[in-house]
Amino acid sequence: MTNNTIGEGLKAKFEVFKDWLVRYSKIVLPVILVVCVALTIVIAVQANKRKVEQEETVVAPEEGAAEDDALLNVPEVPLEKDAVPGINELFDVYYKAMVEGDTATMEKLVYYMDATEILRAAETSKYIDSYPPLEIYTKAGPKDGTYIAYVYAELKFTDYDKAIPGMRTYYVCTNEDGELYINEDGEESDSELHYMREIQLQADVIDLNNKAAESYNKMVVDDPQLADFLLELREEIEKNVGEALARAEQSEEPEETGEETPEETGEEAPAEVVTKVKATDVVNIRTSDSETADKLGKADIGDEFELLEEKGNGWSKIRYDGGEAYIKSDYLEPSETMAASEVEQTEDDDNEEENAQEQQADNSGDSTTTNGTVRVKETVRIRKGASENSEKIATAYMGETFEVIMKQADGWTKIKYNGETAYVKSEFVE
Repeated sequence: MTNNTIGEGLKAKFEVFKDWLVRYSKIVLPVILVVCVALTIVIAVQANKRKVEQEETVVAPEEGAAEDDALLNVPEVPLEKDAVPGINELFDVYYKAMVEGDTATMEKLVYYMDATEILRAAETSKYIDSYPPLEIYTKAGPKDGTYIAYVYAELKFTDYDKAIPGMRTYYVCTNEDGELYINEDGEESDSELHYMREIQLQADVIDLNNKAAESYNKMVVDDPQLADFLLELREEIEKNVGEALARAEQSEEPEETGEETPEETGEEAPAEVVTKVKATDVVNIRTSDSETADKLGKADIGDEFELLEEKGNGWSKIRYDGGEAYIKSDYLEPSETMAASEVEQTEDDDNEEENAQEQQADNSGDSTTTNGTVRVKETVRIRKGASENSEKIATAYMGETFEVIMKQADGWTKIKYNGETAYVKSEFVE
């Protein structure tokens, strides 16, 4: 049998089937439709069943796992304004104390404020004139009696003629007496932190943050000097806080140890070399031993540096940001000494460790996987490297988001900016 004969036979059978289908189409087509719908339902039910099983497998904690280790359920409930009794009064008192520099009242409302934060609050109050009525929004917190509060305020600063909008997020808790307080102890569990991060990603919270960001960014567009004004204000506050800490430290009397010194015993003190120094005041770090040299950065009180050389002209050469720099010796004091015989061996050990770290950094490259985004809380510089002396690329404003590569232990966050790797200070992003 030839191929032509087979083809003609199939064609003839197809014509017969077509005639039959046309003749009985009113019966056949609905049957076909019903079968297709039935198959679709069966497939959908099976797929849904598999999805539920997979979700149960992912969400269900391992048998015997501690209850605290399980992630908290994050409800999708809308933001509420002025909805929690007592919370508006809490922030009215808090902001009034902040403007007046009443740190005693702030300490009663916040758990907890360390000495530096108390000084910073007192110093900041000197630059705030007033604030209008607050807008306060809340969502339920991770535990009973806790809330995530979003406070929108427009602060009027000294030496600037317009109120500046801003949004701050607070974790509010209830104490044993039923009183509300602002919790800033930083000791939330992993499940609590997960809950707070998920709340921040809900659409209405993002919209609220964008409201403040858009208002602020519009002001910056209308007045390009605003960003510089706020950065300079922040630097001035930090400088004054540093000086206040220095005065407090100097006013403390040295402790009496009761131990006799080599001079008192008549013994000759062993030969020692100062290997590290720390700053006793806020002081500039410069490229050379001259007050007219370029400024590399600023040392805060307590900052420690490796001492390379104490020069006879009143300057000290230090190790700074991987290189050498200079600070006036009057603003430094020894923080570590070592027997002269041990210095050379220590330097060799340090060099070996530094080489190993550099090799590890070279091997790791930029292969770290990305992990979501970060949102800018306050105006901050974007820099090429993880250092305040690194080249400035741009300025990021409140509300902007960036792809995050890694949050580093040195206080910097590595981000993607215009397709390139860049860095911002971690304290200004969340």
